[in-house]
Amino acid sequence: MAEKKQNSSIDKMNFEDAIKELTGIVGKIEQGQIPLQESIEQYEKGMMLIRHCREILLKAEKRIEKISQSDDNKPQNSNNQDQEEEKEETEGNLPF
Repeated sequence: MAEKKQNSSIDKMNFEDAIKELTGIVGKIEQGQIPLQESIEQYEKGMMLIRHCREILLKAEKRIEKISQSDDNKPQNSNNQDQEEEKEETEGNLPF
């Protein structure tokens, strides 16, 4: 039951908080600051945090791919017009 509660709190974490928590766990375990049983429990929590972070990264990757694909489907005329406007601005040839 404690694992479900812990899993639930991890699922609500954002990526940065999960990494911060994971870093703290690794530090404690590496320094030997906690007893063996607690080290094992912290290791389990760390593994859950890693899985959670991987899920967040996979979702972000899929979202980026989707955005990239939608950019690839833009009409070329719009792209060319944007490039021409940018060229005019950088050359100082603004139409006034």
